[in-house]
Amino acid sequence: MRNRRTFIIAAGSSIIAQAMTGKASANDRIRVAVLGVNGRGKDHIAGFQGLPEAEVAVLCDPDRNVAAERAAEFEKKYGKKVETEVDLRKVFERKDIDVISIATPNHWHALATIWACQAGKDVYVEKPGAHNIYEGRKMVEAAHKYKRIVQHGVQLRSSEALQEAVGLLRKGVIGKVYMARGLVYRWRPSIGKKPSEPVPAHLDYDLWTGPAQMKPYSQRLVHYNWHWTWDYGNGDVGNQGIHETDMCMWGLDVGLPERVTAMGDKFLFDDDKETPELMTSLYHYPKQKKMIQFEVRHWCTNNEEGVGVGNIFYGSDGYMLVKGYDSYEVYLGQKREKGPARKMGGNHYANFIKAVKSRNTSDQNGPVETAHLSSALAHLGNIAYRLGRQLQFDPVKEKFVGDEQANKMITRKYRPPFTVPEKI
Repeated sequence: MRNRRTFIIAAGSSIIAQAMTGKASANDRIRVAVLGVNGRGKDHIAGFQGLPEAEVAVLCDPDRNVAAERAAEFEKKYGKKVETEVDLRKVFERKDIDVISIATPNHWHALATIWACQAGKDVYVEKPGAHNIYEGRKMVEAAHKYKRIVQHGVQLRSSEALQEAVGLLRKGVIGKVYMARGLVYRWRPSIGKKPSEPVPAHLDYDLWTGPAQMKPYSQRLVHYNWHWTWDYGNGDVGNQGIHETDMCMWGLDVGLPERVTAMGDKFLFDDDKETPELMTSLYHYPKQKKMIQFEVRHWCTNNEEGVGVGNIFYGSDGYMLVKGYDSYEVYLGQKREKGPARKMGGNHYANFIKAVKSRNTSDQNGPVETAHLSSALAHLGNIAYRLGRQLQFDPVKEKFVGDEQANKMITRKYRPPFTVPEKI
């Protein structure tokens, strides 16, 4: 009887675990579907396939040629076939998929995350977590309501060195920390001017467009150039810059600001880009006596203290450099004497899978809240730039104060059936 009772208890525990995780056994590999495999999706494939606890089961892309190319590369590299799919909605319907990994263009990130949560999937979503402020908040609501693990793709959060760096900032290594700068100095060439043309037969352009309003197909949009068009991308502050907006907020220990201003322009190239080549944004936290400055520069430029993409934190006793995703250096006093320094990365995909297995959001280095807040900071700068004036923002209500024009830019007009819902 005792052995039978023990068996029943064990079986019951297994059923509960299966209900919580969607998996039949803790020893089973977590099955991942990657959405969008032209750019960052390639890193998602390698990142998850390289983990012993996970396997990539499906590649999904509205461009059939891109999906086929990635599938051929997958078979050659890993010695086995992988399924492909065009429509992400069919992936969400599958009971054999545990995790949705999202590397689509920005305008799809939030809706894909929400739909995946509603389908009972856990989500790894590229930066920016959302294309606008409204969407980011809805992502947070979806993750909480459906009790899903949603990880934001800001790899620096899993760097051992940068975790240490933030700990040192909290302990006062550079004294009172009052300002952070985020820098994105990238070599971004002209994209030229490209006409509208017929949609290629291998591309489901309706699915690619998704939540955005339909525009004539053009190579100025598909594939990578969408980054520089407001309907789909967010410029470099909302591209590479999300790593740095996230680091600024993490290091300063702040949320969203109360005052925002931004200025910039296109100075070099007469091309199809809508977003600025150069932009400087300022985010003021008057109650905390702190400020964030963010700079985007394209083309020829200097590095600052060896930082071309990264962060600088300023304190009463010195400053800290954050270089890339995995290193920091501290310099103290007027003589700039060397303080602590370290270079050490981490595995953001492994951290996510750990949380998927534990069902514990405290295990996450990049939880869904970081996806919303770091993305929203970038969106605030873009809105201030596009309106050309200083804005007052209520970080609790997540609305601009007495500014109907600015508040309209918190969300967008959606194209049914690809609508981010008001009620999650």
